[in-house]
Amino acid sequence: MPTAVDRSEVLRLLAEDDAQLVEVLPQGEYDEEHLDGAIHLPLKSLSPHTAQVLDRGRPVIVYCWDGL
Repeated sequence: MPTAVDRSEVLRLLAEDDAQLVEVLPQGEYDEEHLDGAIHLPLKSLSPHTAQVLDRGRPVIVYCWDGL
C-alpha cells in the first residue's frame, strides 16, 4: 500500500538502510543525474520481472525528476 512520506522520513529510512531508493528515469537521464545508491528501474520497462531486484521485505521509495 503506497504511503506518502516527507523528506525527513526519506532521509531517515535511507540513513538507517531500511528502504530502497528506486529511480524510474529513462536511461539517459539516469546516467546524467541519478541519486547515489538508487536502483534504476525505468518506468517504461517496469514489470513484475524487472522489479524482482527489489527486496520485498523492505520499503521502496520511488523517485523521478520531472522538470515540468
